[in-house]
Amino acid sequence: MIKPENLLIVRTDRIGDVVLSLPLASIVKKYLPDCKITFLVRQYTQELVNNHPFIDNTIALKEEKGKIALFANIKKLSGYKFDTAIIVYPTFLTSLIIFLSRIKNRIGTGYRWYSFLFNQKIYEHRKYAERHELEYNVNFLTKFGIREDVNPEKINFYLKPKHENLVKIDKLLSESEIDRENPIFIIHPGSGGSSVDLPQEKFKLLVEKIYNELNKNIILTGNPAEIELCENLRIKPQILNLAGKLDLNELTALISKCSVFIANSTGPIHIAAALGKYTIGFYPRIPACSAKRWGPYSNKSVVFSPKIDCSGCTREQCNDRDCMSSIEMNDVFYEIEKIYKFILAEWRK
Repeated sequence: MIKPENLLIVRTDRIGDVVLSLPLASIVKKYLPDCKITFLVRQYTQELVNNHPFIDNTIALKEEKGKIALFANIKKLSGYKFDTAIIVYPTFLTSLIIFLSRIKNRIGTGYRWYSFLFNQKIYEHRKYAERHELEYNVNFLTKFGIREDVNPEKINFYLKPKHENLVKIDKLLSESEIDRENPIFIIHPGSGGSSVDLPQEKFKLLVEKIYNELNKNIILTGNPAEIELCENLRIKPQILNLAGKLDLNELTALISKCSVFIANSTGPIHIAAALGKYTIGFYPRIPACSAKRWGPYSNKSVVFSPKIDCSGCTREQCNDRDCMSSIEMNDVFYEIEKIYKFILAEWRK
């Protein structure tokens, strides 16, 4: 059994993946309080791990012109004298970097062709989605003798927006005349290609129903490539389109101000869940992209998947059959309306 003293956790993929790895830090500290924990992440996700109370240090993966700088990363990591690394998200290059950095204990999956680079292996096929991504992540800790029973009721991500970003968002909301006396809905209609999305026309129907029947406090968010998509959903001038206008810190602060977050399977929905917000998510039935593996890890979430009963679902099949169109917006709105009424009742107490 490994007892790490200087641990590196490698999660060099996207926003949601990093968020779902954050609980590793507090769990390790619970059992090994003297263990120093460092996260290796991409530069654009680094702010998600900075200032975490159980993470001692963060390192941004060095990249040059969009490519991983092999030798620069080896040189940098070697200087930290890590005794153990968990390669939560393995690629050949990051695994090779960890190997060549001469880290003694290298924990990774046993099912990749380059798994020989790991000397401690976990044998699980995540693509079958037998459990949630966060639970797969926690399972790496069995190599330390840690068997933590996690569930949405008792998980804590310790994700907290910075004060300066909260001030900035407060100013933005005031200038945009958002009514702070009523719940705020954020709708994030894109996914950056990470999943199969709910069609634009379905989102538009949902925006219309929320705006006309519940609340005019609607904010649309997305990356710069999704500005036009969000603008197409902006059915009234009062709806605020912030796609492409916020960095990750600002988006996290904005999400902290909302009451309900509505999105496809995408990183920001995990930020919303981590911040304790009500989340509505849309997920295909493809096992590797399903809600069972990638849904918001929260007891305040409702997810919708296609009603089409298909077997052996793939991304190509899902697109060809237009499966996501089978999700009924009346069913979605019914759940949103229940949440909205519950929020108002709580506010009035």
